[in-house]
Amino acid sequence: MAKMPKEPEPFAEQVAVILRRIHPELDVRLTGPSEMIVNGRRLDLENLHRLVTADEERGVEIVEQYLDHLFDEDTLNVTSMPWDVAKTKIMPRIQPESIFEHLSREMVAHVPFVNDTVVVFVIDMPHMTISVTAEQMVRWHLTADDLEQVARENLRRYTPELEFRMLESDEGGRAFVLSLQDGYDASRLLLDDLFLRMAPELGGDFLVATPSRDMFLAMSLDPEPFVNRVCRRVDEDYHRLPYPITNRLFYVTRDGVAGTELKAA
Repeated sequence: MAKMPKEPEPFAEQVAVILRRIHPELDVRLTGPSEMIVNGRRLDLENLHRLVTADEERGVEIVEQYLDHLFDEDTLNVTSMPWDVAKTKIMPRIQPESIFEHLSREMVAHVPFVNDTVVVFVIDMPHMTISVTAEQMVRWHLTADDLEQVARENLRRYTPELEFRMLESDEGGRAFVLSLQDGYDASRLLLDDLFLRMAPELGGDFLVATPSRDMFLAMSLDPEPFVNRVCRRVDEDYHRLPYPITNRLFYVTRDGVAGTELKAA
């Protein structure tokens, strides 16, 4: 099977060819090296490109599956979903503020977070997630704070029992890694009982890294060589993995989550 092009612009052109073949009824227009407009809606191809880069042998298959799910009938009808159906499917997702370089801030339901990130809300569908729009929020007669409360509760119920993999360093540092690959690993930073779960194992206040959507790492505040080494790895993962969030660390205390300027040293 032919592979997808590696460079962003020819990659986008090939995605357009595949989409027109799968869904000839759609109006597909390339508008940049990593984006296209489909029936008036903007489609960012950067994350799809990262996914294919991570598994080049299955590139065409990944693109076909992604596009097929993105434009199937259930997905296209999600915007009209009533609240009674949607409320059990709302989940939170941490995203970098940079998403608003390509999206209108006023169109996306979200609340501000720390470390130049925001929490957006998605409707969890069988094959993908669809962002909740501000228009949907208004139609449901809800505020962003209402959505956040529902989303956090759904997240807690999603996987009530979490198994963290423990790592210990020669310097004495400790870390716990979660990688369920369910699309919400990083979102576990938003769990209301996270401090109570992790603090006894990490000696009180601790740091959390979420370099990408599918990575969560909680670690002790010291020793410094251990923290610096982990930060370097976090920075590498942030630049390498699909769905990047931030290479900055989150400081977790009993009172909540704060941002930090600590980066790879």
